[in-house]
Amino acid sequence: MARMLPLLGEVWRVGSGLDTAVRAFEGDIGPKGHSLPLRLASGLHALVLTEQDADLIAAYPPNTVSDDALRDALTGALVRHETFLRDWITSPPQTNEVRRSAVLIAGAHALVHRTGVAQVHLSELGASAGLNLMFDRYALQAGGTCLGPDDAALTLSPDWSGPAPVAAPFTVTDRRGVDLNPLDPHNPEHALRLRAYLWADQDHRLALTNAAIRANAAAVDRGDAVDWLEGRLAEAPADRMHLIYHTIAWQYFPAERQATGTKRIEAAGARATPDAPLAWLRMEADGDTRGASVTARLWPGDHHIALGRADFHGRWVDWKGDPH
Repeated sequence: MARMLPLLGEVWRVGSGLDTAVRAFEGDIGPKGHSLPLRLASGLHALVLTEQDADLIAAYPPNTVSDDALRDALTGALVRHETFLRDWITSPPQTNEVRRSAVLIAGAHALVHRTGVAQVHLSELGASAGLNLMFDRYALQAGGTCLGPDDAALTLSPDWSGPAPVAAPFTVTDRRGVDLNPLDPHNPEHALRLRAYLWADQDHRLALTNAAIRANAAAVDRGDAVDWLEGRLAEAPADRMHLIYHTIAWQYFPAERQATGTKRIEAAGARATPDAPLAWLRMEADGDTRGASVTARLWPGDHHIALGRADFHGRWVDWKGDPH
């Protein structure tokens, strides 16, 4: 990615149909907005994964080529596959990075430990294909501690600093997510999009995603997350914790939707009880240049908890834990 994106800029065909399609996007086209560089990079990777372009395949990992060879391969791909790439970039990023589940595992254990409520009702906003809706089926090795089931579908081992995560076993009684464009990981075309958004030289990420796809049994509804959440809050059971969460998704919600969603969660929090607490777990960019913040709000009481920071792709976690 570090080599390819600057070269892509050098060979970009100004005035082409693809250029016109890119320029039609309004607002920030970078990582805090439409993420068009990532969309384009994933489209090129999809061409490699589906073996549609021999020259591009020869220039991509595991092969090692010169910048000139990679530049030539990109130049040809932009011409030969313009229609494919124009169509590909119309959909927002679908990374569904499984390694983000490391903070979900640690955060859920911390919230269960604090509340003492071990039955958990999950609602994920911006869930993509639902791979992180299965975080209770994954294992986390961190700080000399291992959390998760013995028969875990996969094991996450981020570079962990800070205290070890607290262990507080829990059971997920219901799990459901929402996304404007949900993917079915068991649909080959959708699975391709998930794999294409992984960087081509990172075999470990691909192995984790493949393991998560095999284990996936979560439902993700299509719709506006805030409207969907209103119904989800209304039907939450009265004898377990309702855990609402999202990872690098909130930034894509329009400001009005963010405001409405916050009000709805806060209103539901005001109705929470010790036997049926409401938790809002977030891993989101906050303007700090070092990764994303990991925070939680917990009701009753509206406690604001700064749990730590994490790499956007889950490579490292700087954990504070729950100071309570």
